[in-house]
Amino acid sequence: AAEEPEVLPLPSEEPQHEKPQTEATATEATPAQAVLEELRVSSVTSSSVGLQWSVPKGSFDSFMLQYRDAQGLPQALPIDGESRSVTVPGLSPSHRYRFHLYGLHGGKRIDRVSTDIVTGKAEAREEPLPSDKPHQEKPETESPATTETFPPRAVLGELRVSSVTPNSVQLQWSVPEGSFDSFMLQYRDAQGQPQALPIDGGSHSVLVPGLSPSRRYRFHLYGLRGRKKIDHVSTEVLTGKREDQKEPLPSEEPHQEKPETESPATTETFPPRAVLGELRVSSVTPNSVQLQWSVPEGSFDSFMLQYRDAQGQPQALPIDGGSHSVTVS
Repeated sequence: AAEEPEVLPLPSEEPQHEKPQTEATATEATPAQAVLEELRVSSVTSSSVGLQWSVPKGSFDSFMLQYRDAQGLPQALPIDGESRSVTVPGLSPSHRYRFHLYGLHGGKRIDRVSTDIVTGKAEAREEPLPSDKPHQEKPETESPATTETFPPRAVLGELRVSSVTPNSVQLQWSVPEGSFDSFMLQYRDAQGQPQALPIDGGSHSVLVPGLSPSRRYRFHLYGLRGRKKIDHVSTEVLTGKREDQKEPLPSEEPHQEKPETESPATTETFPPRAVLGELRVSSVTPNSVQLQWSVPEGSFDSFMLQYRDAQGQPQALPIDGGSHSVTVS
């Protein structure tokens, strides 16, 4: 049974079959009214795709999105059963992708929908990026379009940094007046390539993974209505150094769950009632793991997940204090 996640129909194998007959047998053991609706594209950039779907009948425990990356390697992204949309970052420009969304019940694939998407061209971007307009927080060229078409009351607050690691940055912002349909975060990666991350209009924070250590990044956040940019705020962030990480990592303290050296400092400064429960694995695919935990006593401001990647490099993922699960992809 452990090998089953690897036997997955991907674009080159079943390009035309939206709902393979082999999956129909799964409905015999589960409620027949769990149905997936059309997989639609909500946004496309040169490096990301936003997808949406609906469940007109029944419900699913979870979803699994599968596709092949630009190198032809299969990728699998587990999604919570309550979600009806997902943003897939880290794609290549001008590349055709075929996405398959599976609805799961008890680990079994019940229904499937698919769609083909071509990402945009990198050179087609019109948005200002770090090297283009380093000091213009709110470009004057955007003002006329804003006042002509939309109420001027939609305003973005300051873009703040809430956490920084050697390879990730968490950003927060507010909307003191009005509202936006969506947001777009833009920056240049370590190779100088422009990246764009679409964000839901209800979100006021985002975690940007996959950054390089000891590097200065300039992030631009746009507030959008429809496809028009209404407001724009920016900030600069310097990622941490790898050697500055003092946290224990797998190869350093493989068996010490709670080092004795941490106990005195903990009891001196914080109430001893903040306790972490067992770290459990809720799902596993060939290239991702979903973890869950509990906090039986007290509370924490935030969490930090650490591990070493396949090359032995330490990775650190900051997590909000209200979360009790995370997917590592």
